[in-house]
Amino acid sequence: RRVHGGRGRGRGRGRGRGPQENKGWTPCTVLGRLVKEGKITNFDDIYVHSIPIKEAEIVDFFFKDTLKDEVLKVCPVQKQTRAGQRTRFKAVVAVGDFERYVGLGVKVAKEVATAIRGAIILAKLNLIPVRKGYWGNKIGNPHTVPCKVTGRCGSVGVDLIPAPRGTEVVAAPVPKKLLHMAGLEDVYTSSTGSTCTLENFAKATFMAIGAT
Repeated sequence: RRVHGGRGRGRGRGRGRGPQENKGWTPCTVLGRLVKEGKITNFDDIYVHSIPIKEAEIVDFFFKDTLKDEVLKVCPVQKQTRAGQRTRFKAVVAVGDFERYVGLGVKVAKEVATAIRGAIILAKLNLIPVRKGYWGNKIGNPHTVPCKVTGRCGSVGVDLIPAPRGTEVVAAPVPKKLLHMAGLEDVYTSSTGSTCTLENFAKATFMAIGAT
C-alpha cells in the first residue's frame, strides 16, 4: 500500500506543475535567471561557453513558436513484479526548428500523454546546433553536412555523407525526419546493424548530426 501511495504522490506533483507554468516562468538555475533578465540574448552564446541547459523554458524563451515536435514512436514496456506485469509507455520525440537546431528525447511514464510531454521536455534540453557545409562550390547557403560523419547506438551505425545540391535527403523515414528538422537539405546516408530498433536508429542519427 505504501508503494502505491508513493507513486500516487509522484503523479500528483507532475500534474500540479501545468498551471504554474502558464502563470509565469520562475527560473531555478543561474542560466535561467540570466536569460530572463535579458543578459543572454543569443542562444548560441550558451553553446559557446558550454553551459548545460537544465530548464526547458530557456529553449521556449528563445524559440517561441519556431520549434516543432514530432512523436517518432510510442510503445509499451513491461516489468515483471510479484503481482504480475507492470506496463508503462515509452515515447521517443524529436524537436527541431527546420533550420539549425535539433533535439531528441526518450521518456517512460505510466500514461502515454505524460510520456510524450516528458520526452518533449528532454528533447528541448538535448537541443544541439547543427553545422552545415557545401558539396563542391560554395554557392548560396550551406545545404549539406560539412564532411562524412558517423553515429553509433547499440548495433546501429549511421553515416551521413555530403551530397550535391538538389539531391535531397536520401534516407530511411526515421533519419529523414531528424535531418529535415535539423535543416539539412541534401544528404546521403548509410546505415548498418539492426535499424528496425527505431530508438537506437534515431539516437545513432542524432549522434551523427551532433558530430558535425
